[in-house]
Amino acid sequence: MKNVSLGESQKVKRKITILTGAGMSADSGLKTFRDADGLWEGHDVMEVASPQGFRSNPELVLQFYNERRRQLLQASPNAGHRALVDLEKKFHTHIITQNVDDLHERAGSSRVLHLHGELLKVRSTAPPFSVYHWEKDLYLGDVCEAGNQLRPHIVWFGEEVPLLPRAASITSEADILIIVGTSLQVYPAASLLYYAEEGVPIYLVDPRPALAPTPGLNLHLIPRKASEGVPELVSQLLDQGN
Repeated sequence: MKNVSLGESQKVKRKITILTGAGMSADSGLKTFRDADGLWEGHDVMEVASPQGFRSNPELVLQFYNERRRQLLQASPNAGHRALVDLEKKFHTHIITQNVDDLHERAGSSRVLHLHGELLKVRSTAPPFSVYHWEKDLYLGDVCEAGNQLRPHIVWFGEEVPLLPRAASITSEADILIIVGTSLQVYPAASLLYYAEEGVPIYLVDPRPALAPTPGLNLHLIPRKASEGVPELVSQLLDQGN
């Protein structure tokens, strides 16, 4: 692993990057992405998670996210979320999440980058794209100061992922990469794996890992759900850091 010297007695903390997906929040009762049948809470994802869907039926889209927002406000971080907070005691950690919930923040993690947006935020539909914290229902007629309709602050299918370059940079600096609860099938987020330096230990926590050990990939599989596997892994890493 990298070991950067700051002097004779002080050294930089090792950097851990954590990439989390829907499985991270599953034990909190949230479905943050589509099911295996291509549906998201009974809806075709393109109906509720695309610019075309919003133009076609904005009422349906807004109601869909209103329901997700209400559900989120009733949810709580699980043991996996809480365990990741403990890593900050000895490591420089950064969470890159595909999830749109705020459970990492509520658990206490201080550096969280949301690749696909945030459910508890909304933004205007025309420049300058003002962003607002939002916990109530959102309806047609709710507008920004400039009079433009508000929409969920979510990166929909077909839209650019503006934070991807930042996420790639964070991943490239990692001494350890932890992947939790993601199928690694959704691009461009899945491409982050390949920004890790060669030889960096990669820990994949998922009951059905989508990756298999291959030559040249320093991969460690933990076939457990997040609320079980993450606390176990964190405990091991903290012990190694002593």
